[in-house]
Amino acid sequence: MRRIKRRRHEEAELDITAFMNLMIVLVPILLLGMVFSRITVVDVVLPEAAAGEPDTPPRQLELIIRPEGMRVEYPSGILLKAIPLTEESEQDFALLSLVLQEVKRQLTEQGIEKSDITLLPEPQIDYQTIVSAMDTVRSFKALVAASVVDAALFPDISFGAAPVAEPTAEVGLEAAP
Repeated sequence: MRRIKRRRHEEAELDITAFMNLMIVLVPILLLGMVFSRITVVDVVLPEAAAGEPDTPPRQLELIIRPEGMRVEYPSGILLKAIPLTEESEQDFALLSLVLQEVKRQLTEQGIEKSDITLLPEPQIDYQTIVSAMDTVRSFKALVAASVVDAALFPDISFGAAPVAEPTAEVGLEAAP
């Protein structure tokens, strides 16, 4: 009689050590190389005049953006400062920031807490100029306790259409450039 030899099949163990080593190295590299995007949302509000408060006259701070420069008006229609284009024929947002800081300081000295501004761009003003103006009117870089922080200027932004250009007399700001 013949003996039939049956081979015993041993179950093979699954060795995932090499795969785990790969994942341990690959995951941090992929995470470090990943581009993180940040989406910023800016709340836009209606101007005070549209809110239906007929009892008080609106004293709106306005920034009119025209192709030939910008105008800061407070109250509406009274020119505080005309900001011409730079030598490179671009809007001067650095000067705008200084003017708005001075306006904020003077309003605070008079006891007026103002956090809203209305941007009035003309139709031919490009999108990037409007976004840069929004960034400029919301805050400025300030040095506080040896660190640079964003100080608030006028974070409540409203929009409207620019009025028809007409020459007005400029009211001077104290110590404004």
